[in-house]
Amino acid sequence: MLTIYNDLTNRKETFQPLQAGKVSMYVCGMTVYDLCHLGHARVMVVFDVVYRYLQANGYDVSYIRNITDVDDKIINRANERGIPFTELTEEFIQAMHQDADALGVLRPTDEPKATQHMDQILAMISRLIEKGHAYAADNGDVYYDVRSFPSYGKLSGKSIEDLQAGARVEPGDAKRDPLDFALWKSAKPEEPAWDSPWGRGRPGWHIECSAMSTNALGNSFDIHGGGADLTFPHHENEIAQSEGATGHPFVKYWMHNGFVRINDEKMSKSLGNFFTVREILDRYQAEEVRYFILTSHYRSPLNYDTEHLDNARGALTRFYTALRGLPEGQSADGESYKTRFHEAMDDDFNTPEALAVLFDLVREINRIKETNVEEAASLGTLLRELGGMLGLLQSDPESYLKGGASTDDGLSDDKIDAMIQARIDARAAKEWGEADRIRDELQDAGIILEDGAEGTTWRRG
Repeated sequence: MLTIYNDLTNRKETFQPLQAGKVSMYVCGMTVYDLCHLGHARVMVVFDVVYRYLQANGYDVSYIRNITDVDDKIINRANERGIPFTELTEEFIQAMHQDADALGVLRPTDEPKATQHMDQILAMISRLIEKGHAYAADNGDVYYDVRSFPSYGKLSGKSIEDLQAGARVEPGDAKRDPLDFALWKSAKPEEPAWDSPWGRGRPGWHIECSAMSTNALGNSFDIHGGGADLTFPHHENEIAQSEGATGHPFVKYWMHNGFVRINDEKMSKSLGNFFTVREILDRYQAEEVRYFILTSHYRSPLNYDTEHLDNARGALTRFYTALRGLPEGQSADGESYKTRFHEAMDDDFNTPEALAVLFDLVREINRIKETNVEEAASLGTLLRELGGMLGLLQSDPESYLKGGASTDDGLSDDKIDAMIQARIDARAAKEWGEADRIRDELQDAGIILEDGAEGTTWRRG
């Protein structure tokens, strides 16, 4: 039975969806004003694995990942570049999709945009006012009355009394209480704005997710995910808004992935240790980045350094080398491997343990590969099936092994093949010095040769 650590109850719980056979899942997506960084990549990969595994277990999954396409950062960046905010967001939505596709992230069922849900946002704000959970200020802003929701803080574990300490109303705020937060912001000059009962303006960030998630999945749904940094105040505010408006429990299981650290320091632009996905993909293949992300349990911190990515490359090289040259085979029974893999994944999506099972499977493939090709091929098919639930090992082995970092000498595949043939010819003519020279030249260029009974194969180091 699948168990999930529920951040709402702070314990592992047996997963029982609200509707048998169906799963509804919402994950907070990107605010599209810049390129995806490693933190975004982790969210996308983690919940892509959740999505894949639920589907592999026979669930019909509705997976919603929103796009925030209007907020202060977007407006400021568009103004800096002198372009309409819609042009900026479209540029970075396309970039996000390119990065996600490269990382093997499946497209969600739907990707709602905040700007396309103004009617739902306005309707939810109106209901909150009607129910006494929100109020319109004289300046056209609308605020959520935090003290009107007695269970505020139940996700983050924060109490209103603790939050009150040190809280204050900022100059220019029209809120009644420093804990209250904006649902609607009155229009400022030269900013995008929409008509509302309280005057022209735009929504606050928190209300966007409440409106989009309940519109897509209903008043109550199974899983809500996102980064740990969103627990408070964003997700706490979503609960207050959604349950205040609908009167129904909002989410059954809350999941948050851990922070990303760079060389054991928190990732931060101010520290100069901030990496975009594209910067990392300049040095490593996308599957290596994905594998690296899965080597840590999703709830644990993920520490980025080149050693860990090099280890990911080494692991995938071992996997694809085992698969190299194997014919297509019928999936082996391999019940012990399947059982252990599912036990790992059923334990709150424990991907490090699941990867350990794949390593054991590779070890067995290598043990029998030379003596029992048919059985090795069957185990290879099983390896691909299990790896597929993690979004791994779906490439052609030759493509992966020859697709590593490009050599400083810019050697093309054809040039490498020609040099290998020249080495074969030199060895046949017993010109050992020439054969060694070619081998050393390739090795210096990062090309690793592997001589076997079926000839010489190569891969990029």
